[in-house]
Amino acid sequence: MPPTSASTSARGPVQLELDWDALEVSVERNASDTESFLDLATGKVVTIVAGDVEAPLRRQQVTENLRAFLRIEPASSREQYRWMERFVGSVADESLRDRLIMSIDGKGAFRRFKDVLLAYPAERERWFAYRAELLHWHIHNWLAEHDIESTAPPPWGEIKPPAELPVVPGKPVVHGAEAPGEALRRSARELIDGLPAIDLPSAIAFLEFLRQRAGDAARARGAAGEASERDRDRELDDDARDARDDDPIRRAAS
Repeated sequence: MPPTSASTSARGPVQLELDWDALEVSVERNASDTESFLDLATGKVVTIVAGDVEAPLRRQQVTENLRAFLRIEPASSREQYRWMERFVGSVADESLRDRLIMSIDGKGAFRRFKDVLLAYPAERERWFAYRAELLHWHIHNWLAEHDIESTAPPPWGEIKPPAELPVVPGKPVVHGAEAPGEALRRSARELIDGLPAIDLPSAIAFLEFLRQRAGDAARARGAAGEASERDRDRELDDDARDARDDDPIRRAAS
């Protein structure tokens, strides 16, 4: 059974020299096999990864002194998906916007979204900057909720509420309506219905080729991060590493 830290309501405000980098990683990381805890005495972060050789010792370290640790709540994958939706709604390039709308439909959304942005460096950097603001605001609110103050400012500077992204007129990103993929499938069925019978074998053969290619790609991605809900969460870790690498403030400081 995973350890759960004790309630913080009984204690007063805490001042700590926080390990900001480790705290940021813990908030970004949303994997079902990983838990992170803040040491309320040192400001360090203890991370427990299932299967890691040091996991039993770290779990024991936390469970033997639950009052000294606070479980770090990461930004959920659902919340971060909403961030992608809002970002897509702010993309002015209609062609890119359409591709991003389709990329976030279904399993593997985080990976496909990032892959599409690889060809658009300016928008990719804008996404990482926007995502960093939201993550840092999440950290700020989490610390405030638990009456924790840092004795040193974070390396990314003063934390402010993230600015609202402009919504570009055009095709809306509607959550809960017909998914873009379903609309395309409906269009494909209508096209097939309009084909003469003599052309159907060629169309079916091509569709079977596409299905086989998609299946092969899905199996190949399974080991890397898209075969299960756990792997979908791990895609967020990849985004987190890329975001830190692309952070202009960190680049300037290095």
